[in-house]
Amino acid sequence: MSGGRTTTSTAVLCTVGLTPRLLEHMPHVRAVGEQGFSAPLDTVFPAVTATVQATLTTGLRPSEHGAVANGWYHRDHGEVMMWRQHNALVRGEKVWQAARRRDPGHSTAYLCWWWAMGADVDTVLTPRPVYHHDGRKAPDCYTVPAGLRDELTAAQGEFPLFQYWGPTASIASTRWIAGAARYVVDRRRPDLTFVYVPHLDYDLQRYGPDSPQAVRAARETDAALAPLLADLRERGTTVVALSEYGISPVSRPVDVNRALRRAGLLEVYTQRGMEYLDPHTSRAFAVADHQAAHVYVADPADVPRVRDVLKAVEGVDEIWDRTEQAAYGIDHPNAGELVLVSEPDAWFTYYYWLDDDRAPDFARGVEIHRKPGYDPAELFFDPSIPAVKAKAAWTVLRKKAGMRAPLTVVPLDPGLVRGSHGRLPSDDRDGPLLLCSDPAQERDRYHATEVKDLILRLNGLA
Repeated sequence: MSGGRTTTSTAVLCTVGLTPRLLEHMPHVRAVGEQGFSAPLDTVFPAVTATVQATLTTGLRPSEHGAVANGWYHRDHGEVMMWRQHNALVRGEKVWQAARRRDPGHSTAYLCWWWAMGADVDTVLTPRPVYHHDGRKAPDCYTVPAGLRDELTAAQGEFPLFQYWGPTASIASTRWIAGAARYVVDRRRPDLTFVYVPHLDYDLQRYGPDSPQAVRAARETDAALAPLLADLRERGTTVVALSEYGISPVSRPVDVNRALRRAGLLEVYTQRGMEYLDPHTSRAFAVADHQAAHVYVADPADVPRVRDVLKAVEGVDEIWDRTEQAAYGIDHPNAGELVLVSEPDAWFTYYYWLDDDRAPDFARGVEIHRKPGYDPAELFFDPSIPAVKAKAAWTVLRKKAGMRAPLTVVPLDPGLVRGSHGRLPSDDRDGPLLLCSDPAQERDRYHATEVKDLILRLNGLA
């Protein structure tokens, strides 16, 4: 570039759920480490997408950047808000801000990583459905610059939203994102590119990390990334491939909110026969997020009682107050008064109703923003519904025709889920890892808080 500026381009691929065991089935991704090195990546708690990605980009722990989960109770709004995207929710200097401070001409592309909205980068791509006034939801994406959305849609078709999450989630979304990354790298030539690779999340949660479906998913992901990796290698781009967490086999859903309700601590209100969590009158409730849960207690005097109730819940491994939270770097005002960790083979549901006939209608749909907690059952079609896939296809056709047609095909049976995450791993073989094509940066292991500085070094900006 002009002005004597020396640029070294870097691409960071967040390959969700990648572990050493799965890497055996991914030769193209494995080649990144063979060219350079691979190392265990010590992650932060909870090991979930929004929290870890905030740490990777800021170098801070959740107690500092504030993204304590994929969603939390916003006390100033009196609402549980899941899967928010505004980048300003993450405190601290981001890696691209540090890069621009050292090199004002530095450019960054942020492709489907979390916390994308409002990120002060040069290029943004993130899923963004169209929410029609009549309740319909149509696939689409959001980009910066705005015209990039039209370019990508013309080149690849519309963003495959229903293959990105939900019961029809598939390799199609990863292929689309990888194709978009190739397009952006070729046309916009960013110095730093972040690429989110979601596919391993799906079948590992559906069937477990040790299943044949998990191996198939690893091979599909590797094949989808092969053209992008070839492009990056040809351009001389340094590649970092990492994961936020490994997925563990689970068999026990834990209904922590139901336990709080039975103890008279959680309140609901009823509309049209459906029950809704009432955070305003509840003395305690949990925001469940995989194998972690934040328990919000309105009156500090109730904390000992709440702890006693939760100690008796089978599947709860640890209960942390503020002092114990500090030891794990999650003692932030956004966190609950208590934080729960499940046992290794268990995970937390958000369910708070005691009778499925009283469940809210959104419980049976893919409604990531309305549910007061994470719901992996959204990855399944309800096996109790006759011809459920045909029903879903017919509903989609009606939606495309402009009709209001709620897609209520998600089961209320959490026992279908076979994989989860959030706990810190006990075995490196089942935990996240980092691969880098630059052997000069090799270490025995990395911590998630060190990735920001690694990126700056790879871009020649340390």
